[in-house]
Amino acid sequence: MGTDSARRVTVERIAPGRFLATNGRGASVVTVSAGGSDFTPVELLLAALGGCTAMDVDALTSRRAEPEAFEVIVEAEKVRDELGNRLTDILERFRISFPDTEGGLSAREVLPDMVAKSHDRLCTVGRTVQVGARIETRIESPSQPETEAVGGG
Repeated sequence: MGTDSARRVTVERIAPGRFLATNGRGASVVTVSAGGSDFTPVELLLAALGGCTAMDVDALTSRRAEPEAFEVIVEAEKVRDELGNRLTDILERFRISFPDTEGGLSAREVLPDMVAKSHDRLCTVGRTVQVGARIETRIESPSQPETEAVGGG
């Protein structure tokens, strides 16, 4: 994973049930297993999905007009069944409005197409969830990386 297309975050335990995720640029976010005001990993996944699509949509529509309101609400049902814990029925709701100007009309006209393009091909997070990706896991000793593969593949 040493290419320009590689992505990486490091997750470090900072307290019982609290973890700090840090990217290569030094930004970080705290996640919790439950409770408190910090995000859970599932909420971060939903935020990543909504954020990815929002960025795609905003990139094209805001060239035409600055939105008066721009909100993406992402909801899902968490289920536990024979397939394990997972999310189902993921729904992204877009609440976006533009001014009553020529640019605003143009932005409203391209909005449905831009949402569809993000959903169908552009949003890496959404496409990964929809298409699926193999996840490999390894247990590594801090002093001897890559010591034992335990899953995936």
